[in-house]
Amino acid sequence: MKTAQYKWSQSGGWGPNLPTGEVGQQSVVFVFGARSLMQAGDIVGELRDHFKGAAMLGCSTSGEILGDMVVDDSVIATLVDFEHTQLRFASATIGEAKASYDVGKELAQQLNDGSLRHVFVLSDGLHVNGSDLARGLAGGVLEGVSITGGLSGDGTNFAETWVIADEGAGPQRVAAVGLYGDDLRIGYGSMGGWQPFGPLRTITRAEGNILYELDERSALDLYKSYLGPHADQLPSSALLFPILVTEAKGGQGVVRTVLSVDEKNKSMTFAGDIPQGGTAQLMKTNVDNLVDGATAAAKASLSGLGDRRPDLAILVSCVGRKLVMKQRTEEEIEAIRNVFGTDAKISGFYSYGELCPFMHGGECRLHNQTMTITTFAED
Repeated sequence: MKTAQYKWSQSGGWGPNLPTGEVGQQSVVFVFGARSLMQAGDIVGELRDHFKGAAMLGCSTSGEILGDMVVDDSVIATLVDFEHTQLRFASATIGEAKASYDVGKELAQQLNDGSLRHVFVLSDGLHVNGSDLARGLAGGVLEGVSITGGLSGDGTNFAETWVIADEGAGPQRVAAVGLYGDDLRIGYGSMGGWQPFGPLRTITRAEGNILYELDERSALDLYKSYLGPHADQLPSSALLFPILVTEAKGGQGVVRTVLSVDEKNKSMTFAGDIPQGGTAQLMKTNVDNLVDGATAAAKASLSGLGDRRPDLAILVSCVGRKLVMKQRTEEEIEAIRNVFGTDAKISGFYSYGELCPFMHGGECRLHNQTMTITTFAED
């Protein structure tokens, strides 16, 4: 596996200069960048011109990750030229969140065959139920195929998110790459670093990813009472206080963050399912706990690589972590570098949701407020 990385900024353009000529037949360019830059110019088109023969997969972000750095208002391109691994790409449009399961199933059916090892997926971050998308994907591939990825971001604007696929870039899209063959090693890990606090409340009214009532009270009014002066900045301020939701039957709880609020219906829309009859509890954190979570995710992501170190690691970290860490955000990337060593190429983005199994070999789930890492190596 060969890799190369490039960064575009308004002050310096591309650095280093983009190459010319054909790339390998099994190459992909992962592209992560600010939505404003994707809309304003033809940066994506320029990448296509310089990487003829390579497929392209990417999305808009709430911050870009390049090596040990976290940057904003840039475009990061990572070329990956696989030596043995075969690639296949699929994409679909998604008009509304309730179509998420069917879209996931459609993508899985396009990618599935007996040699499929892993699916990496990027989705619109607003018009989606990430839980349903993950279930649709998992239900359409063979047992043992791992799935990771994330939901695209838009800073803290929550206005529109973009996905880049072979046929273009734009909103309301989902795209995925399937990786095939026995020479590929894949690892993954997803950890948070948040702690629950305050009363445990029952989810008394919810539908899919929309929450209406907690303990038979308006969930939005109750949430605003906790946010206090931050309530005027919803939905972005909700990233500072996510909720831990657990199904009525128990099991592993998952963290959820708010995508939008509806003042008329007194409801909140989340990135994934809110199980009626289950429980919800507010969460909080600090920088040190988030760094510890990133370290744990990096260590977990090595489990699928055997005795190898990763050639490439793609990081998908929640924008809420970035808001908490502020100028210390790079500390979680540095902690990951300490685990991987100096040779691994690191790329990624800050997201509106992360897709990854809870544990190695498990089924893909939607997470919020985690650091999710996918590691790649070839024999």
